[in-house]
Amino acid sequence: MPQPLDALTQSLLSAAKRAGADAADAMAVQGTSVSIDVRAGALEHAERSEGIDIGLRVFVGKRIANVSASDTSTRTIDEMAQRAVAMAKEAPEDPYAGLADPSQLVTDWDVDVLELHDATPEPAPEDLQRDAAEAETAALAIKGISQVQAASAAYGARHIHLAASNGFSGGYSRTDRALSCVAIAGTGSGMERDYAGDSRIFQADVRNASEIGREASTRALARMDARKPPTGSYPVLFDERISSTLIGHLLAAVNGASVGRGASWLRNDLGAQVLPAHLSVIEDPHRPRTGASRPFDAEGLPTAKRAIIENGILTGWTLDLANARKLGMRSTGNAARGTASGPTPSIWNTALTQGEASQADLIRDMGTGLLVTSMIGSTINPNTGDYSRGAAGLWVENGEIQYAVNECTIAGNLRQMLLAIIPANDARTHLSRVVPSLLVEGMTLAGK
Repeated sequence: MPQPLDALTQSLLSAAKRAGADAADAMAVQGTSVSIDVRAGALEHAERSEGIDIGLRVFVGKRIANVSASDTSTRTIDEMAQRAVAMAKEAPEDPYAGLADPSQLVTDWDVDVLELHDATPEPAPEDLQRDAAEAETAALAIKGISQVQAASAAYGARHIHLAASNGFSGGYSRTDRALSCVAIAGTGSGMERDYAGDSRIFQADVRNASEIGREASTRALARMDARKPPTGSYPVLFDERISSTLIGHLLAAVNGASVGRGASWLRNDLGAQVLPAHLSVIEDPHRPRTGASRPFDAEGLPTAKRAIIENGILTGWTLDLANARKLGMRSTGNAARGTASGPTPSIWNTALTQGEASQADLIRDMGTGLLVTSMIGSTINPNTGDYSRGAAGLWVENGEIQYAVNECTIAGNLRQMLLAIIPANDARTHLSRVVPSLLVEGMTLAGK
């Protein structure tokens, strides 16, 4: 029988010390996942996995090495530690390497208030299959839908524990429940597809399966008879489903690792205006029942609410310890890691200030332009912010949707785009990235 996760991490630390490491940290993750795919009313694929993964990072002076395994035997743990120390002795020195000072560590946290784990029993495979089948049936009941490419239901549970030789030890559990459906409208070369889905921590929060199936079909039908839009400069409205990607580019640019490498188009803009003055981006890692919530980061530092952008002004970078030291700053408690890799800066839950207008209001006011509902490909220059992506969606004329469009490209520069965004009020607040539909004036469209 495997050791408890906290005991496993302590075994890893002890083995590292015996092998000659000056310092070390360890991670253990025990996970279970179940996924079911249904097609044409029958079970198409079922998969279940269980296992424990362990990771060890050792320090020999300023030299680092990271090793991982899925075998938790004493022999494997000892071999991991010996291998890691040997690797570290051959690694180049990293002047910014090192664990947190004990004074920096989180000392008190309440995992329960975050509601990251659903204590209800794991759903039976038959229950997952029933949900997926219900979504498929609802999608096929919509006139014009020729088939359902996939209807899927999944469940996952993870137990995570971190420990380090600086005295930190802590862990928590989390669950995930997902349901999705991909519907296809039309036949032959005229086929179009779209999807709908939901992912939650608690099973009770997942949307109704029939609703998800119907939504997938409605979206697929809306894409029928698509054509290329005209080429020119037009307003572009990013639908709420994909608008978070736009803010995602902003969050990537404030990542301390990118800034430290000089590979960020915002690297010289700390304290500068990057969004309209009435908009802020708030990070809150303590939102209950939200995917990116956590009581502490991967280096044992406390997580805390902060304004990444406040009233349009960029207030700071997203930092782990190493990148904070490199930039002469303090960590923001944003280190993330897996068992096979060391920490790196990562964003937790974020929310952009919502507007007052609905998406329908913005469509009415935009006149002639493009409502983007899906994107493919990506050409983003991280140094300049130049932006170009393939897009599909709905063409708007005189404030009304006219027809579906595809095979077009939208382009601009992220700096100018973000300074001009107009948010709607339709963001889904349960997501880890809460971003409403966003209108951007004067983007370049390449169509027919």
